[in-house]
Amino acid sequence: MGPMQTASDRHEYPAHWEADVVLRDGGTARIRPITVDDAERLVSFYEQVSDESKYYRFFAPYPRLSAKDVHRFTHHDFVDRVGLAATIGGEFIATVRYDRINAAGLSASAPADEAEVAFLVQDAHQGRGVASALLEHIAAVARERDIRRFAAEVLPANSKMIKVFTDAGYTQKRSFEDGVVRLEFDLEPTDRSLAVQRAREQRAEARSVQRLLAPGAVAVIGAGRTPGGVGRSILGNLRDAGFTGRLYAVNRAFPEDLKNFDEVPAHRSVLDIAEPVDLAVVAVPAAHVPEAVAECGEHGVQGLVVVSSGYAESGPEGRERQRELVRQIRTYGMRLIGPNAFGVINTSPEVRLNASLAPETPRPGRIGLYAQSGAIGIALLSRLHRRGAASPGTRACRPSCRPATARTCPATTYSSTGTTTPTPMSP
Repeated sequence: MGPMQTASDRHEYPAHWEADVVLRDGGTARIRPITVDDAERLVSFYEQVSDESKYYRFFAPYPRLSAKDVHRFTHHDFVDRVGLAATIGGEFIATVRYDRINAAGLSASAPADEAEVAFLVQDAHQGRGVASALLEHIAAVARERDIRRFAAEVLPANSKMIKVFTDAGYTQKRSFEDGVVRLEFDLEPTDRSLAVQRAREQRAEARSVQRLLAPGAVAVIGAGRTPGGVGRSILGNLRDAGFTGRLYAVNRAFPEDLKNFDEVPAHRSVLDIAEPVDLAVVAVPAAHVPEAVAECGEHGVQGLVVVSSGYAESGPEGRERQRELVRQIRTYGMRLIGPNAFGVINTSPEVRLNASLAPETPRPGRIGLYAQSGAIGIALLSRLHRRGAASPGTRACRPSCRPATARTCPATTYSSTGTTTPTPMSP
């Protein structure tokens, strides 16, 4: 649950508005209500927005927020005034707010059913679909509060924001007056708006899963010197499968002067790797996983496969450790397979990924496999291998597997060309 408002506010903090979302490029962010405790985050966020984006938001040069602005943008009653933020690593990357208005455009309360809406997205995150995701969520919040229509005023040069509104699929009315484009649209979902939302989610999920199954660089954290160790075995399987991307061995115990380990570059920390890392396989004791996750988050790693055990399968203490892991993963916007996972395999010739404990992989083909049980996954892989069946993509993990940051895991079929076709799958 997020931070709480003060006792003077009309409604308690609406925790059910919090949500994890998958963005257009496959990354993730967390959407939550803005509260009085977010003043410093808001100021820091605004300082990282370009002067042009600030101008588009306020229609005038607006280099910094005043104390009055900060108070206004962090104090909400969650009925007539609502603000949401998209966050990564606990920091704001975008905000949206609505203010209920009457027919004259002045601040109002129910039964007025119209609200003015405005967005601001950090320039570094524009083009990722953040505003579209925020619009979907703020519209749902508004409907919950009996608001039926949004109005937005946008400068004509702000084509990106106009496109967000026009592409949303709602019934709209557009006018132009005093150099400003005014958009009005009903919030009642239409067939088109629902189709737009489903298509956005499907494309985002496909790209997100592709990050896990077709990485350009993989780091194995916990690749130890002991023969037969989990980390070293996975490193060997990746190397022997002929992984086409960059491969790194990471272990805090490596000597500082060690340059290579088992024929791959060696590092004491993922932070020491100069190039981007798409996927990290974490094979360290559960007590050391949080440190490894934090370093991956700081480095910008996009997905994790945590093969470490000692989580929900081990009892109440392990279940709490697992909840903490999911919370930590969420703060960095990473995707997670695991914990206590068997691994992932993609036999596409363009990838040849065997980030798993399976020493042998099926030949390339069009059979996709997802198993929530590592034992069943191993048995199926063994049977496929004996029968010579072709399988392009495999993921085997515990029931706690959360590739979609604590959302239902999609089954994915990978063809030999690396394309994806995600379909819903029950938890």
